[in-house]
Amino acid sequence: MHFHFSLDTKATPGQVLAAFTDFTERRTEVWKGSLDPEKYEVREVGDTWAVVREGSAHPSVWAVERYDWSEPGTVKWAAEESNFCEPGSGLELVISANDDGGSHIEGEWHREPTGLKGDLLVAMGRIVGPKLIPKMWREALDKYADAEAT
Repeated sequence: MHFHFSLDTKATPGQVLAAFTDFTERRTEVWKGSLDPEKYEVREVGDTWAVVREGSAHPSVWAVERYDWSEPGTVKWAAEESNFCEPGSGLELVISANDDGGSHIEGEWHREPTGLKGDLLVAMGRIVGPKLIPKMWREALDKYADAEAT
């Protein structure tokens, strides 16, 4: 499954980058709408990369993802192993500043399914993903920006 999406948030580019690359326990709070704390496990973290196990409770999916933010303004992650998608499939976000002080994000979602669960998720993702992902992420990033302002 491949789709493109975009979103605007009041979070600054620095806050967006921080929200996507914070692999502390705070991550489960920031992304609580989509990240199951029971599936969250940090395996390795470097200066511009991390390997973590993440997933959701409903539907019950997980992936060990390799994150990379070595390219300025870009965060990428790809599955190393998963119960629903092929290794190597993942996401890429390009973050830029908006005139209002917030950020604009261009995203490419590319997940190749494995098994029946993956096939069903991909079919569902094609329908709801392009609208649901930006909505969920905008809400999480706006809350992150508000929390950083206090």
